[in-house]
Amino acid sequence: MTLPEYQSLSQRPRHSLSTNLPVVEESLADGEVAALYAHFREHFGRQDVPGILKCFATHPPLLRHMMDISDRLIFSDGHLGRRHKEMIATLVSTQNRCAYCADSHGYFLRVHGGSDEVLCALQRIDLDSPSLTERERALLRFVLKVNGDSAQISSTDIEQLAIHGWSELQASEAIHVTALFATFNRVVNAFGLPSQGLLAWYNDQAGVNDQDTIKARSIR
Repeated sequence: MTLPEYQSLSQRPRHSLSTNLPVVEESLADGEVAALYAHFREHFGRQDVPGILKCFATHPPLLRHMMDISDRLIFSDGHLGRRHKEMIATLVSTQNRCAYCADSHGYFLRVHGGSDEVLCALQRIDLDSPSLTERERALLRFVLKVNGDSAQISSTDIEQLAIHGWSELQASEAIHVTALFATFNRVVNAFGLPSQGLLAWYNDQAGVNDQDTIKARSIR
């Protein structure tokens, strides 16, 4: 299986990492970590292992489980489609000020059909944007509450989602995706992973050169 975003990234040069803590670089990986890196490259079709996996590789069992949960929950359609999952990932990562994840999943959102207007709205955390449907606004408001104040979630929040056509299983999956990215964001930020610059690269590939538009996409 080669994901479309990784098929595109196969053309991009590799970049070295400068981080707060050492991560397990591909050249230094051995044993279980080397095998998991090889599985990632073969399974996803991306030749370089992303930095977030190199963070988890400091604890090999965690790397294995995170690769599995990401494959099954994030990088596939479930009760929520891939585009809506990437909207959640981008919004949560922006709210948590995680430049690495917001950039990566903003890029994935664009590859999976998210418009530039939707991306900019998520980067501004502007849920009143006309680029979002009322149904999407309801889901994303719920996501922001889960990420920012989960103790205040009540049955009323679930009822509001149902009014806008979201099932209980979709609400559950939204919670799982949100919580997973809250974890990802904190790991990445604490390790000090810089943004991969995937959106800028996407813009270059798409021939987007307008500086005002590019500036509008920056993480607030």
